[in-house]
Amino acid sequence: MLNQRILIIIAAVAALLLVPLIAMQFDTGVNWSPFDFVVAGGLLLGTGLAYEFVARRVSALSYRLGVAIALTAGLMLIWGNLAVGFIGSEGNPANLMYAGVLGVGIVGAILARLQPRGMAMTLLATALAQALVLGVAAVAWPSEVNGSVIIGNLFFVGLFAVAAMLFRHAAASATHA
Repeated sequence: MLNQRILIIIAAVAALLLVPLIAMQFDTGVNWSPFDFVVAGGLLLGTGLAYEFVARRVSALSYRLGVAIALTAGLMLIWGNLAVGFIGSEGNPANLMYAGVLGVGIVGAILARLQPRGMAMTLLATALAQALVLGVAAVAWPSEVNGSVIIGNLFFVGLFAVAAMLFRHAAASATHA
């Protein structure tokens, strides 16, 4: 069963990568290099395998949803930052702050040993780190912080906060079980 789910993840990644490959045949605005395909494939495969690794060990739906939302938010944060950047262009050094947001999540998950209570605190800290990026950017690069930057950052804050609430629910459910 495990090998079948991994094969499904690999097939899904391949199918997703076919979209830009086919689009490149018809639209000159889509111009991916082989490196772009490797990076995208690595991100998608890594996210899928990380979810599989964690989710197969836990049966609680709230925990699985928390993992799915946290990993999806991380994937979107990396993807968007690599593609266009969130603060100014992708070349703006302000965008490097988002690595810190992901670092908070990764280090926190390791320290929490993926336990729901610790994951709830980790995702709350990740949401706060995301909000801090917005605050620092507003002070350090005020000309680059517009409505879309604010909305985009608050979107990620919300995703990380929802994941934190789901992990909190999983912790509470485990305590009462």
